[in-house]
Amino acid sequence: MSWLLVYPILIPLLTAVLSYLFRKSPAGRWISVAGTVALLLASVVLMAEVLEEGVVAAQMSNWQAPFGITLVADLLGAVMVVITAITGLATVIYTLSEIPQRLERLGFHALLQTLLMGVCGAFVTGDLFNLYVWFEVMLISSFGLLVLGASREQLDGGIKYVLLNLVSTIMFLAGTGLLYGLTGTLNMADLHLAVREVENTGLLTTVAVMFMVAFGVKAALFPLFFWLPASYHTPPVAVSAIFAGLLTKVGVYALIRMFTLVFDQDVGFTHTILLWASVVTMVTGVLGAAAMNDFRRILSFHIISQIGYMVLGLALYTPLGLMGAVFYLVHHIIVKANLFFVAGVAKRIAGSTDLARIGGLYAHAPVLAFLFLIPAFSLAGFPPLSGFWAKYVVVKAALDLEMWFVAGVSLAVGLLTIFSMTKIWGSAFWPAHPDGVKPRLSDLPMGDRMALMLPIVALAALTCIIGLFPESFVLFAERAAAQLLDPTDYVTTVLGVQP
Repeated sequence: MSWLLVYPILIPLLTAVLSYLFRKSPAGRWISVAGTVALLLASVVLMAEVLEEGVVAAQMSNWQAPFGITLVADLLGAVMVVITAITGLATVIYTLSEIPQRLERLGFHALLQTLLMGVCGAFVTGDLFNLYVWFEVMLISSFGLLVLGASREQLDGGIKYVLLNLVSTIMFLAGTGLLYGLTGTLNMADLHLAVREVENTGLLTTVAVMFMVAFGVKAALFPLFFWLPASYHTPPVAVSAIFAGLLTKVGVYALIRMFTLVFDQDVGFTHTILLWASVVTMVTGVLGAAAMNDFRRILSFHIISQIGYMVLGLALYTPLGLMGAVFYLVHHIIVKANLFFVAGVAKRIAGSTDLARIGGLYAHAPVLAFLFLIPAFSLAGFPPLSGFWAKYVVVKAALDLEMWFVAGVSLAVGLLTIFSMTKIWGSAFWPAHPDGVKPRLSDLPMGDRMALMLPIVALAALTCIIGLFPESFVLFAERAAAQLLDPTDYVTTVLGVQP
């Protein structure tokens, strides 16, 4: 049992070491591919175990909770590990064409695998201090990926990224110290019980707000998102794609975990803050996207906008709201990574991501145009794609609480998302290229074409499967939401006692 929880951390760690040792050889990239395939297999086995047995936990070195290091996976944690592996594999395959040997020799694949290790570690850790450790692993590896190549634009974006994320780190560490001082524990399951014994509820709520700020920075929640659009358009497209898919979602995951398992004493205060922060996040993100004229910058602002929907589901704090948040997390990781992959191919064959400098993609690369429409329509919430069901559930949860304004804003943001997607279509795909270039996929070498298009096709197919056959995914999200609202099984599995 314990090894199933260790594998999602151990496999990328070993892959990172081996790919670094062979970084100057073509073997390094194939080790990275093989390691990510192994991670996917391990994550699927873990998911099957959680579906069959319920919450699973392991105590490292047999130090019993809450004194040792605990790894734990419920439905939310397990599905996030699976989707991390899927996104990681798609990214590694994409890099076979995009990442030059110069960057591979600098340790690109080792940094990428270390990032996957940090993300998986954050999803399966059962204590707060180790969540902090995994956040730092992600920060270091993502910063390395962001500046690898050392272009002026990358360094500028990297400095903004790391400085603002260090603010999050300080808040996280300070909040962790205060919470330990109040409760005497950092094990999340134990915290669920310990916070109920805290007499100074005002200080506890203050600590909750500190964690809200710390994780809000990671999630790119308003007004803490400025690092994201300043940096995500600067690295190679494969790096932008995995950042867009995973990094902010770890922040959302942390918010969901902490504000259902630990900070649920003053929901009227904390979740009201989350509610209005999510609404403003949706609006500012989509307006920022509408003002941009660069493919990747538009997509970067839409990350912010869509984060608002996920946090809204948490803020509503109902079974339907949390179900929508879980469904939205999974849907958005797939869709957003895929849109960045499409942007990378467009840049490769048309020469730029500036919408004023590209065109002709519909006429000369119709397959790419079709594959753009699938995640673009899904992002906007078109039926019957996955984004429709995600938005529907969240909006329905708001309507059930008679939050008419919040539901209206959510629908309006969806309409503005359509505007951004049609702007991309009307500039990059529909008109002719301004320089007369004919951007054809067939001009790429066969190997490059396969490496670039295979991830896009696979993720588009997954989007369609979730959209066309949503029942199993909705039922899964419903079960995950039930576990979040009633963490009895989580606490019992970790501590071995009834809460």
